[in-house]
Amino acid sequence: MKQVQDFYFHQAKKAGYPARSVYKLEEAQQKFRLLRSGDKVLDLGCQPGSWSMYAAEQVGPQGLVVGVDLNPGPIQPRRGARFHFILGDITTEAVLAKVRAIRPTFSVLLSDMAPRTTGNRWADQQQSLRLAREVLRLAGELLAPGGNLYCKVFEGEDFKELVEEARLQFSRVKVFKPKSSRSESREVFLLGLEFRPAGGVKQQIPTEEE
Repeated sequence: MKQVQDFYFHQAKKAGYPARSVYKLEEAQQKFRLLRSGDKVLDLGCQPGSWSMYAAEQVGPQGLVVGVDLNPGPIQPRRGARFHFILGDITTEAVLAKVRAIRPTFSVLLSDMAPRTTGNRWADQQQSLRLAREVLRLAGELLAPGGNLYCKVFEGEDFKELVEEARLQFSRVKVFKPKSSRSESREVFLLGLEFRPAGGVKQQIPTEEE
């Protein structure tokens, strides 16, 4: 396991990304093509910047990436889309207003947010579910029709209910475990494709564990 962790850590540094988490997004992009040229992307929990940098490259000069995080720090995509950083809590109306002032709706909503862990597995998982449900709520407000969602969440109690909630909003839903996720981690990623604001017929896709 240590060798796998070291591999992704060193690969990220070699490629110029601040964190190994970039490969969790890259794997999803290669498999599902959730980011496309010209897309407008909202990246929640964007620090230290790997996802925003990668997204900017994928959507290109005609695209846009807006990153939001509680923690400050410089994020400078090397190429690709325009980038805006907003410091603050996306669950507050003040920060939401700042996002909307840049753009009212987005093509893709990314979330690598995670709770500050306490060591209590049940409590941490419940807090992760709370964050994921908040992301689903924000998707209802900020995703354009046909948009995509990619959201980190800890698997555990009530997780299946979260997946069912996502299926009410998206035409296709998958649960994806990237190879770059640590094997002992409970984190998985909820992938929603083709956002349907008004609902409609849903297509259920089997859960995929990799």
